[in-house]
Amino acid sequence: MAYKPQYGPGTSKVAENRRNQMNPTVKLEKIRSVTDEDLVLIMGHRAPGQAYPSAHPPLAEQGEPDCPIRKIVKPTEGAKAGDRVRYIQFADSMLNAPCQPYQRTYLEMYRYRGIDPGTLSGRQIVECRERDLEGYARELVETNLFDPATCGIRGATVHGHSLRLAENGMMFDMLQRCILDADGIVKYVKDQVGVPLDRKVAVGKPMDAKWLKDNTTMFNSLVGTAFRSDAEYVKYVQRIHALRTKYGFMPKEA
Repeated sequence: MAYKPQYGPGTSKVAENRRNQMNPTVKLEKIRSVTDEDLVLIMGHRAPGQAYPSAHPPLAEQGEPDCPIRKIVKPTEGAKAGDRVRYIQFADSMLNAPCQPYQRTYLEMYRYRGIDPGTLSGRQIVECRERDLEGYARELVETNLFDPATCGIRGATVHGHSLRLAENGMMFDMLQRCILDADGIVKYVKDQVGVPLDRKVAVGKPMDAKWLKDNTTMFNSLVGTAFRSDAEYVKYVQRIHALRTKYGFMPKEA
């Protein structure tokens, strides 16, 4: 019988949301549309319309020696073309943001090829070939993985994911890369590293509190689902913690 991934424990809505995000057979819900040009502007790696700079010649021109692994593993479009490696990085609020650092890495590893994700205390970065990255970034921004107010695209000076939001529901950003404009739409006025843009880039309206609570992958005892209310999840985490403590990260149960 084929192995069936479990993706994660828990009986709560938060646990279900986590599993759905990680499961590549579950289609992510598209909520907004962002143009190719706007994505390129926010990431700031190249000018819109500019050809992809390359790190090496296309694979077809390299004349690499015969290798069985190359026959098994199909290169991504970016690797095939010799694109350089670039990144996009996110910071997520602790107040019912639809995604969060560890969760982003988990879901990306299940859904995307040729990536190098990294998880830090309050941010998550994913690196890969440039044209592949832009395709992945589209899904990370246009779907229910992203909320313009509680998720920020921040390549540098990420600090600001705090336990509270501003009066307008926006997450603090020391570089103020995005603003809630008068029309109620969040717009980026700087790229992800804080370089001012020539024009505002719209990424949609903030989702309301009900949507955030229904779609979050964060436990929160004040504004959402308390971790302690999901007995199965608590039991799982306690078991892993106990085994790691007792057996020096090499758990073996009798």
